[in-house]
Amino acid sequence: MNAQVKKTLVVGATEKAGRYANLAAYRLLRHGHNIELLGLQEGEIEGNPIHVGQPALEDIDTVTMYVGPQNQPKLYDYIKSLKPRRVIFNPGAENPEFERQLRAEGIEPIEACTLVMLSIGTY
Repeated sequence: MNAQVKKTLVVGATEKAGRYANLAAYRLLRHGHNIELLGLQEGEIEGNPIHVGQPALEDIDTVTMYVGPQNQPKLYDYIKSLKPRRVIFNPGAENPEFERQLRAEGIEPIEACTLVMLSIGTY
């Protein structure tokens, strides 16, 4: 594992066990990734705080979306401002409008499942 581990922002993070965003946070950590968490309620996962609102974050390589397209518009400008390399739209989070905007900013949108990507080594 190199020292320049890139950070992943989990959007829709929750302390609720069994939720895909929760599973993704644990699985990312288990695979050695640094994470930031953004959710509707403050909390923590393995000592990583769940932020609310639009915190100032740096060095975000990947954003993985676990919120539905109807709840994404208020996040468009914020996510684009983080300048991630890619945004993963997990099943149920697909959003062609936002994906077009990301492409226009030079950010790669990917429709995939973070959990599957981690399990098959394509993350």
